[in-house]
Amino acid sequence: MDLLQTIFGVIGDLTWGWALIPLLVVLGGFITLLTGFVQIRFFKRMFRVLSGRNQTSDPDAISARAALLVSVGGRVGGGNIAGVAVAITLGGPGAVFWMWAIALVGMATSLVECSLAQLYKRRQPTGDYRGGPARSILHGLGAQYRWLAIVYAVCLIAAFGLGFNAFQGNTVAGAMQDSLGVNRTVTGALLAVIAGFIVFGGIHRIAKVADVVVPVMALGYIAMALLIVLLNITAVPGVLVDIVANAFGFREAVAGGMGAALTQGLQRGLFSNEAGLGSAPNVAATADVRHPISQGITQSLSVFIDTIFICTCTAMIVLLGGIYQPGAEAIDGIALTQQSLVFHLGPWAQYALSAMILLFAFSSIIYNYYLGENALTVITHSHAARNVLRLVIIGIVFLGATAPGATAVFFFSDPLMGVLAVVNLVVIMMLLPTCLRLLTDFRAQLAAGVDRPVLDPADFPDLDIDRTAWTGKAPAG
Repeated sequence: MDLLQTIFGVIGDLTWGWALIPLLVVLGGFITLLTGFVQIRFFKRMFRVLSGRNQTSDPDAISARAALLVSVGGRVGGGNIAGVAVAITLGGPGAVFWMWAIALVGMATSLVECSLAQLYKRRQPTGDYRGGPARSILHGLGAQYRWLAIVYAVCLIAAFGLGFNAFQGNTVAGAMQDSLGVNRTVTGALLAVIAGFIVFGGIHRIAKVADVVVPVMALGYIAMALLIVLLNITAVPGVLVDIVANAFGFREAVAGGMGAALTQGLQRGLFSNEAGLGSAPNVAATADVRHPISQGITQSLSVFIDTIFICTCTAMIVLLGGIYQPGAEAIDGIALTQQSLVFHLGPWAQYALSAMILLFAFSSIIYNYYLGENALTVITHSHAARNVLRLVIIGIVFLGATAPGATAVFFFSDPLMGVLAVVNLVVIMMLLPTCLRLLTDFRAQLAAGVDRPVLDPADFPDLDIDRTAWTGKAPAG
């Protein structure tokens, strides 16, 4: 075990510890420039998906909105509640500014990786679509890179399907035990049963649950934060000034000054919104849309919601309260957010937060499961293997919830996510010219007066596209 921990520790150092975060930032900036600041030019268009105008007329298909909500449900989690509080504690208020910055850059990266996943998606016998970085490798780079697709798939299953689901179960059980006194075994059993019912229903049941759970949890948390902002409206300008001043080192809230703020903001922001890590494209590929860029734009919105909306909510809850003291001894992330809510709204707020954490973690569990399932189909199409994975993940959720120290076993999650990110960045860089061709086609149709551009496979005869997935005709509605 010690040898394995050492090996994975080295892998983690070679990815997260060395150059991965700067590379993600630089690549995101590079993509932003090459695409002509696409996240800003299409910003208004991102919100069209929420109105329902882009919904498919096929009741059996996954809509762009459904795929968005599944992605938001997966991105939004402990990182938005605990991670932001940790970033502020270790990096000062300035960390929030750099979280905003990396979100704006990450929106462009997410657009590219999700558009590629859409382009190379494959229609399944059931009529559903499957795609993601692994299939982008197979059909975009060629069969000779199948080994790279397998590496990606294995890492995705291990990191998200197993490791992160154990952590989510542990987070929920800990919060329920601390705030409500609910035994970990009870919470673990409830999580496992509900998760099992949903994951055995496949992507359609996952999408339907996300369509209900995600708006409730996100809007509920945002409403609490807005209430706190209104109650402290006169202090908001001062907090915003502190965020900017600390971000550029004009005021040092913690040791390390601007360097600590920059490091914590970028790291926590990337962990929260997952832009460039190669996870969200797996869900983005399930949507039935007219043009790959359309879903890329939609997925940019999920990064915006995750970091600009939800993370800012946590930042305001913490910075407008009296619990956080710059330079003081660090408080556990969840505890800092929870204590700050109680400071603002009273004891009832800790119970509301526990409910939010339950919904956040639950949506992440079903999202992580689908990532694992989708990765498994790259390795094998066996239904038996898929059912085994479902049972294993249900067991992992229960184990993570019931044993406080059980998650220490999953020391491989972060290093393997680092490998995932490296593979995904290679794919993005190699296929970026293809995505730029898609973007040119999308913009040309808009310029010609086409309100909702459609991909015609005949315009891209050199690409290995599933023609049954892209008929060149817009779905009705």
